[in-house]
Amino acid sequence: MTERTDNLAIAVAQLNPVLGDVAGNLEKARAARAEAAALHADIVVFTELFIAGYPPEDLVLKPAFQAACREAVETLAAETADGGPAVLIGSPWRVGDLLHNAFALLDGGKVAGVRFKVDLPNYGTFDEKRVFQPGPMPGPVDFRGVRLGLPICEDIWSPEVVECLEETGAEILVVPNGSPWWKDKHDLRRNVAAARVTESRLPMVYANQVCGQDELVFDGASFGLNADCSLAFQMPAWEERVSLTRWERTLDGWTCTEGPLMHLEEGDALIWLACVHGLRDYVRKNGFPGVVLGLSGGIDSAICAALAVDALGAENVHCVMMPYRYTSSDSLEDAEACARALGVRYDTVPIFAPVEGFLSTLKPVFAERQPDVTEENIQSRARGVILMALSNKFGSMLVTTGNKSEMSVGYATLYGDMNGGFNPIKDLYKMEVFRLAAWRNDHRPKDCLGPEGIVIPERILTKAPSAELRENQTDQDSLPPYPVLDAILEALVENENSVADIVALGFEEATVKRVERLLYIAEYKRRQAAPGVKITARNFGRDRRYPITNRFRDTGRPLGTFIDKPAKPLRNDGA
Repeated sequence: MTERTDNLAIAVAQLNPVLGDVAGNLEKARAARAEAAALHADIVVFTELFIAGYPPEDLVLKPAFQAACREAVETLAAETADGGPAVLIGSPWRVGDLLHNAFALLDGGKVAGVRFKVDLPNYGTFDEKRVFQPGPMPGPVDFRGVRLGLPICEDIWSPEVVECLEETGAEILVVPNGSPWWKDKHDLRRNVAAARVTESRLPMVYANQVCGQDELVFDGASFGLNADCSLAFQMPAWEERVSLTRWERTLDGWTCTEGPLMHLEEGDALIWLACVHGLRDYVRKNGFPGVVLGLSGGIDSAICAALAVDALGAENVHCVMMPYRYTSSDSLEDAEACARALGVRYDTVPIFAPVEGFLSTLKPVFAERQPDVTEENIQSRARGVILMALSNKFGSMLVTTGNKSEMSVGYATLYGDMNGGFNPIKDLYKMEVFRLAAWRNDHRPKDCLGPEGIVIPERILTKAPSAELRENQTDQDSLPPYPVLDAILEALVENENSVADIVALGFEEATVKRVERLLYIAEYKRRQAAPGVKITARNFGRDRRYPITNRFRDTGRPLGTFIDKPAKPLRNDGA
């Protein structure tokens, strides 16, 4: 009979696994277990699918990958025969023909128990029903006389699994998570956890990974709640950490008597750190020595340069100005000043010769055709070729710098300024870019490698945005003012509001319809865009998935109004 204990020391391992690096993740688990042993922990808790990395997508369907994960878990299980801390760890787990998202208890040299995720999320960024099968409703596992309930991530976002665990005698809920961050996610998680604690009257340990994985960022911020929903402990966001929490059995159940209580960043600090960590992990985990980007003297490239320096250090960032006849002296001065403030390598590579070469080559074919956006795009594509050549030659990843406002309406050039491997501001609207740039000039967040003080010159923040592809060009020649554009886009993209709803907010109907049209016809460009950090609840790529071929347009009329002829095909002349 297992001896009952009234005290439990639980270490929470909030770590940064690398997806697919099974051997490396096993070594991380070993190191964290050793750290937990030094803290005199009874058990160390890892996060969802830690051995595999999360989310594994279709990689987890590969039998060799499943076998490698299972072998790693069983190897770690054998090591628990040393009398050190037990382990709770996430891994894919095949039972017959069924593949599960599992959480395993490793203790006494063996796999002492396994529980499977029941509620597989299949919305937004998640598509677990594609690769996993749901497990049966679980009961608790016994650990040294304590009955631990092990709901996995989404299992606590509705009441059924926790209700089953409470009814079958669970005493503490231990929840492994791969919970990606986006705006307001901290409050949302805490509210969901509090609802389950309130319903079950059971305390909760909530463990979350901290990493960047392609477009997703995971902020950690692991926490615990007592049975009365008071905060038991709070681990930091955006930091790897193994933290010890101590729990005591009382007449009213288990209570946390010791644990960290860390401050969580808010507002723009959170957004900046999300962009930094997303870029840093993408570059490092994919083996690039650094990054290269075009520095135009405008706000988007300046903020991307600042993010890159904060993520990777100035010595790993190469900025390139590529002037042409329309490049203003202000832009030349501002780009150089920004590069100097950040301390990066800065080169000037004029594009006059390649652009004129293309125009000369095309002149016979373009005979009797007037110059238009085609000639503007040749400039952008010449810059794209140069940047990709630098990327190829030196091995650095090309950072692309388009914001969400531009990508929404297609104000970008395929195979030109859209070239690149990753975009740290892909999910930020233009006015957010301005706000964050000004914020960074006043703040240097934790774990950022760039300098303090002004890193983006003031004139970049105040001058009118321009692509500088023709004489006296500004973005507002082609687009509504950015405050108007961003508000309409947020209504269309984030909220899926109708044209009539947006007009009712005070916007001109013609402007709303124009923006909606541009949004739809730019879908083919977004399909070819580089991945970028997810900041909002509805980013382009993993969340918002629209067809490219799409004739629907919101007329702004009441539902049921008869439309007697189809919409005309539309093409995007600004490719």
